[in-house]
Amino acid sequence: MKYIIISLFAGLIFSCNANKTTTDSKSDDSLEYAKSITSTDLKTHLYIYAGDEMEGRMTGSKGQKMAVEYLKNEYKKLGINPPAGHPDYLQHIPAEYFKGRQHEAAGDSENVVAFIEGSEFPDEIIILSAHLDHVGMDDEGNVFNGADDDGSGTVAMLEMAEAFQKAVKDGKGPKRSILFLHVTGEEIGLYGSQYYTENPIFPLENTVCDLNTDMIGRIDPDKIDNPNYVYLIGSDKLSQELHNVSEEVAKKYSDLELDYTYNDEKDPNRFYYRSDHYNFAKNNVPIIFYFNGVHSDYHKISDTPDKIEYDLMAKRTQLIFHTAWELANREGRITADKL
Repeated sequence: MKYIIISLFAGLIFSCNANKTTTDSKSDDSLEYAKSITSTDLKTHLYIYAGDEMEGRMTGSKGQKMAVEYLKNEYKKLGINPPAGHPDYLQHIPAEYFKGRQHEAAGDSENVVAFIEGSEFPDEIIILSAHLDHVGMDDEGNVFNGADDDGSGTVAMLEMAEAFQKAVKDGKGPKRSILFLHVTGEEIGLYGSQYYTENPIFPLENTVCDLNTDMIGRIDPDKIDNPNYVYLIGSDKLSQELHNVSEEVAKKYSDLELDYTYNDEKDPNRFYYRSDHYNFAKNNVPIIFYFNGVHSDYHKISDTPDKIEYDLMAKRTQLIFHTAWELANREGRITADKL
């Protein structure tokens, strides 16, 4: 009997160790692919994307169309396909959609969409979003480059897409599907994300969450003495489960402080309502908004690529990637458990 018990105990230890190895291996995968997100690559992308040639990316303008072409070409280089029904990577938005609203676009516009299908739960969609537009040029021809707002979020998505695609090529792609959604019209009223939620490519009820990245390249003057942070907004508004996953991932993979200052319901800035995640939240899709706060160059011609903190931006991008990886690969889908 003693030998049977010992044998069973040894088998149990082996089984536990085997499970632990599997878990650790999956964690190692996340760490390995996150390494492909580098400050150098982010800088290379951003100096192009937020360069003068893009003319400030005003919705519907020539510069915004150039930005769209840049994103399309990058996804093609990565070998990431568009979703079915959108062979040109575009969700077209007619000029009429903007007419009669507070701010009108210069013409028709488009969201950019790229898609990695999940291996086990392809109908469950995780959206990574950022707005591709900015505010254009002034009457004197000065370019509002929008390096932080939201060139930083845009190129962060390209780096995360590359990391996920490396995993796909190694046969370790996500269990759930990832939609990379670059929305237009944010600066004139969140119109690109509104259009998407009114005309979703994938049903909103199948959308697990939206991780929205809008300004992650700079340091809030209030945080100058503690710059190793990122503001999180909305993670616990609709889903405590999402908030808990976010916290666990940060503790495991990052030394960034998660600062919830602007998550306060009484925040006079009302940032929760001011970026593209909100159009998902109001449709009961759990969200997280990643943000560095405002600074003296916000919406000025001085928001240029040379002022970005690229090492810090890489750390923030890696955190978002790890969070998306966990949400895409965990056994159970997170839910909007606070409705």
